[in-house]
Amino acid sequence: MIADRPLLGIALMTGFCLLAPIGDSMAKVLGDSLPLAQVVAARFGFQVLLLLPVVLLTGRTLTMTRAQYGLTAVRTILHIFGIGAMFLSLRYLPLADALAIAFVMPFIMLLLGWAFMGEEVGIRRLGACAVGFVGTLLVIQPSFAAVGLPALLPLFVAVVFALFMMVTRQMAKDVDALSLQTVSGAMASVILLPLLWLADGTGWAEIDPVAPNGFQWRILVAMGVLGTLAHLLMTWSLRFAPASTLAPMQYLEIPFATVVGYIVFGDFPNGLALAGIAVTMAAGLYIVFRERALSRTPAAPAPQSQPPALTGGG
Repeated sequence: MIADRPLLGIALMTGFCLLAPIGDSMAKVLGDSLPLAQVVAARFGFQVLLLLPVVLLTGRTLTMTRAQYGLTAVRTILHIFGIGAMFLSLRYLPLADALAIAFVMPFIMLLLGWAFMGEEVGIRRLGACAVGFVGTLLVIQPSFAAVGLPALLPLFVAVVFALFMMVTRQMAKDVDALSLQTVSGAMASVILLPLLWLADGTGWAEIDPVAPNGFQWRILVAMGVLGTLAHLLMTWSLRFAPASTLAPMQYLEIPFATVVGYIVFGDFPNGLALAGIAVTMAAGLYIVFRERALSRTPAAPAPQSQPPALTGGG
C-alpha cells in the first residue's frame, strides 16, 4: 500500500486545478471555427493515444466483465454529452462563469445520493445545497440576460456529470482508473468518429467535419494533452492523499479559471456573478468540511459518503 503523502497529493491536485481550465480555454478558442463533434472527438481521441501506452507499460488490463463494460458504455455516453455541453457553453459564457455554474454538481450529487442511494444527508447539508443553488442563480442571472438559454447549459453539464460520477462511484472499487479512462476514450472514439464520417459533406454545422489548419491542429493537440494530463494528476493525487483532504482544493479551479479567462479572452465576472461564485464556493466548502467532521465522528449512526469529487473528467 502506498503511504499517504498529503503535500504531494495537494500539489498534484493544484496542478489539475491549473491545467483543467487551460484545457477548457483551448476548446473555447476552437468553439467558433470547428464543429462541436469534431472538437469532442479530438478530446477523446488524444485521451486514448496518451493513456494506452501508460496502461500497457504499467501492466494494467483493459479487460472487464460484461456488466462493467455496460456501465462504462453508460458512463461514456454521459461523458460525451457532458463535455459536449460544456464546450458548447464556452462559446457563449466566460470561462469562470461556466465553470462556477457547473460547480452546482456536488449539490446535485448529494441530493441524488440521498434520494436514490439512501445516503445520509442532514438538514445542514441540505441547507448548504439550497444556498449553493442560490449562488448559482446569481451567476446565471447576468449571463442569462446577456445570452439567453445557452446560460443554462452548465446546469445541464452539472446534472450529466452528477450522473456520470454516480456511475463512476459504482465502478471505482473494481476497475483501475487509468484503464477505465482508456476504455471510455476508446468507446467515445468508436461512437464519434463514424458519426463524423457519416456527416461529412452534409452541411450540419456541429457534426460536419472540416480540415483543421496548422493553428487549429496545435490547439487540438494542446487541448487533448492538457485535458488528459489534468485528469492524470487528479487520479494520482488520490493515491497520496484522501479525498477529504483534496476536495477543498478543487475549488481552486474557479479562481484559476477566472485568471485564465481574463488573460486569454479578457473576460471577468461582474459583481453579481462574483458574489454568486463566492456563495457557491462557500456552500460547497461547508459541505466538504461537514462531511469530514462527520467521517471523524466515532458514534455516527450510519457511514457517511466521502466528499464528492467536483469534476467529471472533462
